[in-house]
Amino acid sequence: MSTKDAIINKLREAFVPESLDVADESHLHEGHAGHGPGGETHFRVHIVSQAFEGKSRIERHRMVNTALDAELKGSVHALAIKAKSPGETGPGETAPGETTGR
Repeated sequence: MSTKDAIINKLREAFVPESLDVADESHLHEGHAGHGPGGETHFRVHIVSQAFEGKSRIERHRMVNTALDAELKGSVHALAIKAKSPGETGPGETAPGETTGR
């Protein structure tokens, strides 16, 4: 299983998101610190879940980091997170390449 697939599976299991987009941006960091020859080192996550309701941005990031602890201790060098609750997204607002978590 790829690192991206592992991230998607863990986030779906932990947060049952209404929407989830995980992008491997490793190709944008070639030659930079932490970039590995096979990629899968730099990711961007957009997630919308009821689990984030009433949580601060820092709390949400900590929740995602906890869910992805093994990946962050392993091959993932960088993780950009945009985590929202359903009420924080406007009508028709979607993340690029968005997929549903249902």
